[in-house]
Amino acid sequence: MRASQTSAPGRSEALFEQLLRIGDNALILGHRLSEWVGHAPALEEELATANVALDLIGQARNWLAYAGEVEGRGRDEDALAFHRDVLDFHNVLLVEQPNGHYGDTIARQFLFDAFHFLQLEALAAGRDARIAELAAKSVKEVGYHLRRSGEWVVRLGDGTELSHERIQHAIDDAWIFVDELFTADAVDRAVQEAGVGPDPASLRPPWEARVQAVLTEAGLERPREGPVRTGGKQGTHSEHLGYLLAEMQFLPRAYPDARW
Repeated sequence: MRASQTSAPGRSEALFEQLLRIGDNALILGHRLSEWVGHAPALEEELATANVALDLIGQARNWLAYAGEVEGRGRDEDALAFHRDVLDFHNVLLVEQPNGHYGDTIARQFLFDAFHFLQLEALAAGRDARIAELAAKSVKEVGYHLRRSGEWVVRLGDGTELSHERIQHAIDDAWIFVDELFTADAVDRAVQEAGVGPDPASLRPPWEARVQAVLTEAGLERPREGPVRTGGKQGTHSEHLGYLLAEMQFLPRAYPDARW
């Protein structure tokens, strides 16, 4: 039984799953962004998107390496990234959604960046020295990601009638995945009690403020509250993740000695 399915996971068990969640978010979003290489709308954006992807994949490697140490079963970052099945991934649903058009990618990126930045700031102030070190390093990169994605939301929202319509629809479509970012379960509560991670709900007010400021500048409307989608943190994913993993994991599964 997974730690997220128990009422009171042990500290090491909860820490392991929390590290997986952070690492999986970065890994899956990094892979999604890498899919734009050769397809981005402009050369400058292809390079910028690839750099963000590389940042996230580098972060994922660090988080998953630490997760393997905490687990103590001899699995390194390669094993955790490429030799787990879909139900064993714990990323939020938002990051696994398809790229769509570039406005869809920007909307997904901005909503996650705003959360990711706040999460890393909180982790950098936690009691686990290794997590604090990794978060403090990563938050500098994610600060750039957030500035870039926010600027793109404004550019598209304040651009042509078509770009405004598309980014508004993209924000609306991605909004159903937002609640999962701030919904706590037994794992979140265990790491919070240990002083390692924040209460996800505490990140929502500053997230709302930052997101609203960008939407206002872009001339966009905050989506109305409606249906929500959750479950990714507990291993229940959309159909999209299985296809993503089939592509991402093919080479190391076909050639087990491969290393990233």
